[in-house]
Amino acid sequence: MGLGVGLSAVKRRFPTRTSRVSRVFVAAVVAAGLVLAGGCGGDGGDSGGGSEGDSLKVGVLLPGGGASRFGQFDRPLIEKKLKELCPGCPAATVAATPEPMVQRQQLDAMITKGMDVLIVAAVDPKALRSSVEAADRAGIPVVAYDRLALGPISGYVTFDGEIIGRLQAEGLLKGMGEKADGGQIVMMNGATTDPNAGWFKRGALAVLKDKVKIGKSYDTVGWRPENAYVNMTGAISALGATNIDGVLAANDSLAGAVVSAFGASGVKPPPPLTGQDADLAAAQRIVGGDQYMTVYKPYKPAADAAVEMAVALGRGEKVDSIATGTVDSDTTKDIPAVLLPSVSVTAGNIKDTLVKDGMYTIDQICTPKLRSACAEAGLI
Repeated sequence: MGLGVGLSAVKRRFPTRTSRVSRVFVAAVVAAGLVLAGGCGGDGGDSGGGSEGDSLKVGVLLPGGGASRFGQFDRPLIEKKLKELCPGCPAATVAATPEPMVQRQQLDAMITKGMDVLIVAAVDPKALRSSVEAADRAGIPVVAYDRLALGPISGYVTFDGEIIGRLQAEGLLKGMGEKADGGQIVMMNGATTDPNAGWFKRGALAVLKDKVKIGKSYDTVGWRPENAYVNMTGAISALGATNIDGVLAANDSLAGAVVSAFGASGVKPPPPLTGQDADLAAAQRIVGGDQYMTVYKPYKPAADAAVEMAVALGRGEKVDSIATGTVDSDTTKDIPAVLLPSVSVTAGNIKDTLVKDGMYTIDQICTPKLRSACAEAGLI
């Protein structure tokens, strides 16, 4: 098995429970990236599962902050859940970066600071392995979040990658209509350093095999949209824009780059296009007809499960009652895991998914330029 986890490595003990589902320059960057929020009380109480005098120090490392989904959604949800479960604990120490070397140094800094437990969404699981091992030697449990890091991981929370890939492929075929049988597509996959990217691809190919011709398939270095733009421009040049019947983009950032590449080639709207993460820009593209679908992953259940695991591990407790199964990585077997379901989102169900769950408001999606399209989609 390749780096990370595949569906064959999942040993489900019982179905997924949706109730659990609501590193002189680099050093400067690391120092700036470690953000210690103020403490939230000393003695605490027993409210929300916290024990009196509990003072667990939780470190959180994310592969992005600010406008990324990790900055907008995951971080505040993790911080809120920690406060609920452990009201006497200090606020989480949070660091975010898209650079593998910086993240490794951030993790090492958290070990030095004496964190009791870590929640880690790895930028590059292989690059982070030595730091995960160092955390283990220091007696600090690590909960892998969203992406499975290598090394002695104590728990893992993510969305089922094969299901995500299948949802994308099924959505693409539906959007292609009659061209779904024998049409030509381009695959804009994620980074090979991210085990989830391979998981998504395998899920998609399980649906697409024998159905369409894959004219070009790219692995996008660093999940960077600028790399996807170059790749898509190359595919259009090699295949011809009118000979591309659909594009399977692994996430919404890549999808945005695909739209830009087609636009630069004079093609608007582009052929049916997938995404993932339900970014606001993607929701707007879907309403406007530039993207067919995205995959919505409800972040609250994932954040809740990760914090539940972290607090339990920090207190020396087992997480078997939280996990819904186990997974294997290349270095660790039988990692307790929570694998969560995802939802396919098109123009027809944005209101019942993203809006209903409070991800975005109608006004956020339906900008003045999109008012007519929103009315057609039944959003206003």
